[in-house]
Amino acid sequence: MTFHGTAGQSFGARLAHGVEFTLHGDTNDYAGKGLSGGVMAARPPADAGFVPEETVIAGNTVLYGATSGRAFFRGLAGERLAVRNSGAHAVVEGVGDHGCEYMTGGRVVVLGETGRNFAAGMSGGIAYVLDERGAFPGRVNMDLVELDELDDHDRDTLSTLLAEHARRTGSPVARRVLDDWRTMLGAFVKVIPPAYKRAVAGGRV
Repeated sequence: MTFHGTAGQSFGARLAHGVEFTLHGDTNDYAGKGLSGGVMAARPPADAGFVPEETVIAGNTVLYGATSGRAFFRGLAGERLAVRNSGAHAVVEGVGDHGCEYMTGGRVVVLGETGRNFAAGMSGGIAYVLDERGAFPGRVNMDLVELDELDDHDRDTLSTLLAEHARRTGSPVARRVLDDWRTMLGAFVKVIPPAYKRAVAGGRV
């Protein structure tokens, strides 16, 4: 299903497996709340008079309690992106404060800057943050997570998600990263809870 304009609260909430939403416009708070296997994408209209990677396209608390599925946002999200996400995969081009708060699973790619207190209470899942300016470590809540290097599986996951992000949203940010893949990989920071890391290594997740 394809939509045009401004979506209200909870666009794509509990979107089920097999259903895909594409929004040419912007969306309010709680987009993708409880995402349950569906796929959603938000991208600016073709005649948008703003730079998407510098503009909020999705409101606060996006992907709250998502369990599975994929979400792609060609622009910034507000505060508390992917709070309590337990299994969804997402790509966004920047996020406000408290990103990945209380996250327990899934994968989140941030192609830009984050606000403060990133990963507070995060006990599972992995976030990949493109940190070209080197400012990200000072914005992470390190109580339950550590910053790590990417392994082969991470690189495969990133390239797959970025390719889909570029295809679904037309993102030049994703294309720039993919076109200079070897160089840009070094700018990504992996955020992972140590206990979750051990579980992954042991094949338990």
